[in-house]
Amino acid sequence: MIAHVKIDEDLARQVADLVAARGYDVATVVGQGWQGLSDDELWPRVQDEGRWLITADKGFADLRLHPAGSHAGVILLRAPEESRRAYLELAAIALDQLELDDLAGAVVVVTYRSVRIRRAPHK
Repeated sequence: MIAHVKIDEDLARQVADLVAARGYDVATVVGQGWQGLSDDELWPRVQDEGRWLITADKGFADLRLHPAGSHAGVILLRAPEESRRAYLELAAIALDQLELDDLAGAVVVVTYRSVRIRRAPHK
C-alpha cells in the first residue's frame, strides 16, 4: 500500500515534488484551494482523505490535540530558519529515514539533528 500525503500550504511545491518522486500519492493544500483555512478546518479534511500531513506548523504535532494513532500521520519539519532550502532538506532527511507505510498514525518531528517518532501506545 502506498501512503497518501498532503503538503501543507507553509511548504513549497518542491516538497510535494520530492515526496511524489519517492513514490507517494501527494496532494497539496494549495492545489486543492484550501489555503487560508484554519487548522481546525483543515485537519478534518486531511483526515477524511486518510492522508499524512507534512507541515512546518507546530500545532499539528501537538500530541495533546492530535495524539499518535488518532490520525493517518504527521511529519513536522523543524528548520532553524524558514527557507525553501531548509524544508526541502528536512523533507529529504525524513523520506530517507522513514517508510510511511510502516508508521501509520505516528507523529514525526524532523530536525537536522534527529528524526523523532511518536507512535500510538499499544493496547
